[in-house]
Amino acid sequence: MQIIYLILCVAGAALPLSQLIPWLSTHGVDLPLFLQEASSGYISAFGWADVLVSGIVVMMFIFVEGRRLGMRRLWLPLTSLLVGPSLALPLFLLVRERHLAQP
Repeated sequence: MQIIYLILCVAGAALPLSQLIPWLSTHGVDLPLFLQEASSGYISAFGWADVLVSGIVVMMFIFVEGRRLGMRRLWLPLTSLLVGPSLALPLFLLVRERHLAQP
């Protein structure tokens, strides 16, 4: 499973960043424009609402499950939420698998 989680981490980082980096190179850090484009239609708003709720759920899962298992360095998967839940969840699951495999 660790290989699958690692592949999903790469995909979870590469796919969102492949869209964000060109946008940033064109527009710079223009937060009002970013928010306007992110909510420009029902489908965009739907996608961002889904990402927001998923991010909150992943954050809670990382915090609760990580504490329950006594995991250290939970900041790594939590800060990966800056890229998105598509990176944070498989990264946490990878770290969790490695933690559970320790003797």
